[in-house]
Amino acid sequence: MIDPLDMGFAILEGTMLGAIFFGGLWWTVRKTVTVRHPALWFFGSMLLRMCIVLPGFYFILGGSWQKLLAGLLGFVAARLVMVRLSRGIAQADVPGKEAGHAP
Repeated sequence: MIDPLDMGFAILEGTMLGAIFFGGLWWTVRKTVTVRHPALWFFGSMLLRMCIVLPGFYFILGGSWQKLLAGLLGFVAARLVMVRLSRGIAQADVPGKEAGHAP
């Protein structure tokens, strides 16, 4: 039987991994506008994010598929939060929206 405290920690760890992964993706997308080689930047970012997230999930697993499932639940929850946050930031960054200019 899996302890509820272990499941809570698995969800929290999955949420942290999701925040790292999707926060890094958001930062990468915003950064590629100014870099010289965006494809290299995307590849390097993906490689770094995967090298952090995959061992993190292996650590969460701990021999229990229930803990892995809880970690994935936290990961998906972090994705939903990051999507909502990035939409709010993207809408706030639109210049001229308050001034009433024609599109």
